[in-house]
Amino acid sequence: MSPKLAEGTNYKVADLGLAAQGRMKIDWAESRMPVMAALRKEHAAKQSLKGMKIAGCLHVTKETAVLIETLSDAGAEISWSGCNPLSTQDDVAAALAEAGTSIYAWHGMDTEAFYWCIDRTLDFEPTLTLDDGADLIFSVHNRHQNLIPGIIGGTEETTTGIHRLRAMAADGALKYPVIAVNDAETKWDFDNVYGTGQSSIDGIIRATSVLLAGKNFVVAGYGHCGKGCAMRAAGLGANVIATEVKATAALKATLEGHEVLPMDKAAAIGDIFITATGMKDIIVKRHFEVMRDGAIICNTGHYDCEINIEDLEALAVSKREIRPNCDEYTMADGRHIYLLAQGRLVNLAAAEGHPSEVMDMSFANQFLSMVRLTSEGKDLSTDVHDIPVEQDQSIAGIKLSSMGMSMDVLTEAQILYADDYSAGT
Repeated sequence: MSPKLAEGTNYKVADLGLAAQGRMKIDWAESRMPVMAALRKEHAAKQSLKGMKIAGCLHVTKETAVLIETLSDAGAEISWSGCNPLSTQDDVAAALAEAGTSIYAWHGMDTEAFYWCIDRTLDFEPTLTLDDGADLIFSVHNRHQNLIPGIIGGTEETTTGIHRLRAMAADGALKYPVIAVNDAETKWDFDNVYGTGQSSIDGIIRATSVLLAGKNFVVAGYGHCGKGCAMRAAGLGANVIATEVKATAALKATLEGHEVLPMDKAAAIGDIFITATGMKDIIVKRHFEVMRDGAIICNTGHYDCEINIEDLEALAVSKREIRPNCDEYTMADGRHIYLLAQGRLVNLAAAEGHPSEVMDMSFANQFLSMVRLTSEGKDLSTDVHDIPVEQDQSIAGIKLSSMGMSMDVLTEAQILYADDYSAGT
């Protein structure tokens, strides 16, 4: 951990001198997050989270800062770390530290520092945990089990984390209830599709400045995130190729106009590759060996194991950073392969993450889940719990209203008709 970092009694960040710049970013995000603004006004008055200590491990972005300050205004005490070594925005972290938030996060930290920061967020013995990728929950269960009796519950933001937490629950290893924020419709179908799609393309363009039109754009994994990337790449004129292991997902990609191939075939014809699977070893040695000269590879899945970087480095005769977040690997035969953001989340490491407007709904779910755990957590079973449908619809309704949209409303007769099994044809 570098001695150049700014350190205080309750923070460790890159540079407090960046705080003013970070505050302007936070103000900008706040102006684009009307659902969070409405929740802040309501729950600050109620002090709905008074007495709660929330340990958070989530990307330190301007949108996350809005969530943190909303939680704080509602009465919670906060301690925070970043959930990815390359996703922290140092100016935002500085602004939060200057404002009094307990935060341990800086861009470019190593693995040791990453877990050190998580451990520091647990020093104040939290009552609630808020997670993206479940590293915080895993740390509690593996290294800080003494804290479990005092924790009411937690939340999880992303698909990979939810999958692993459900496996923990099935094995009886999960020790407190967790709410699956990722599985909310107002998260999964918006943040994962429109947020990941736009921000991942943004990261690719910032790191490379290449033209997407006419390129063969290979999307590994046609789930919500992969679908979003495919949608935006196609919109910019790319020829999208999807790779999948799930027949229904592959069929969806086909019927939405994309070619579907195994990665072994796609590797030889792709120009740009993006992994969005949550699985390791999606692109490995045999794929690098047949890639075109100039191929660009990146990842938008939570962990950095989808691209086997060890295989790439073993094949390369030289490596250099040719642009920020763009490493050029030269193969023995003279081909060049370009890896973006060191194989980590390209949308957060090479760009700014999802737009504020879509994070407005995701973080509204995080906030309301914290409120729910505060009032109901002690009565919830030790399992992974879904977001209530009513919460999803309420958040979507507030969002629509903020956009000046309105909807129809069913009449009493229509409501009765919907459940009238005697009506027939």
